[in-house]
Amino acid sequence: MTATVTFDELFDPAFLTALSRWSLNARRVAGGGRHGERLSRDLGSGIEFKDYRPYSAGDDLRAIDWNLYRRLGKVFVRLFEVEEDLPIYLMPDISGSMFLRDSGPPSVIAALRSTLALAAVGLNHHDAAGLFPFSDRLQVIFKPKTGHSQIMTFARHLARLAEAAPGPQTRLVPSLERLASLNLRRGLLVIVSDFFDPGGVAALREALRPVRHRLLLVQLVRRADADPTVQGDVRLTDCESGDAADLTITPKILARYRAAYAKFNDELADLARRRQARLLKIDVEADLVEQLSRLFDDGGFRL
Repeated sequence: MTATVTFDELFDPAFLTALSRWSLNARRVAGGGRHGERLSRDLGSGIEFKDYRPYSAGDDLRAIDWNLYRRLGKVFVRLFEVEEDLPIYLMPDISGSMFLRDSGPPSVIAALRSTLALAAVGLNHHDAAGLFPFSDRLQVIFKPKTGHSQIMTFARHLARLAEAAPGPQTRLVPSLERLASLNLRRGLLVIVSDFFDPGGVAALREALRPVRHRLLLVQLVRRADADPTVQGDVRLTDCESGDAADLTITPKILARYRAAYAKFNDELADLARRRQARLLKIDVEADLVEQLSRLFDDGGFRL
């Protein structure tokens, strides 16, 4: 059974208070953005001295180091670190499986709360956050915006997604292709999903090839995924496609399923390692704040 989710189920004062305790610390971000708290790869006018380079026509004369010219007889300009915002692109999964209530709280609650948490952490530190929910296709709710006031804007948009009808199947390939086509500035891409794409991890790996962003994969799991208790004669129905199959669940069938699920998790972990991405597992039936806190050990998550 699938059902929509209310605003009160998603967000409460205690959860919102917990967000202020976390920080998001990136080593470097791409250039081209507004002033913020991240050190950019671009070098220009800033505060912290970084290096010298030979003068070129058109350079700001105020950047010339005249003391160095007097010593070496050559003209060099001073380069400084430029601080810019970190664009955070948040992709929560809103496909049908996220809204399934048959085996506990729907995963969409953990998905959208995790999305708001990561958006709030960035916005509290002068970064820009954008919202790109997906199911069979990517939606562009809004491109990255900055400012603490955007947190409640995020919350309202996420609540509308929760209260709307679930999307169709999870389709990461067309969704990530659409994201790549937007030509967004390099930043942090956060995908929040169970990653149960019909094409498997291989499809995700292929879809990520043109994606230039650093990655945080938030995998939503529940205990029954790894160790289902179903047995006997059953009819299994795919909550997204509607496909059904009549099966007799035997210990051998369960063993094959557990092996397939373990392989799926191993492949996802391997993909994260190869992409130098962070993979965070979130148990949708456990306390979310405690689990998200693992990202922010010692006060910060370093990208």
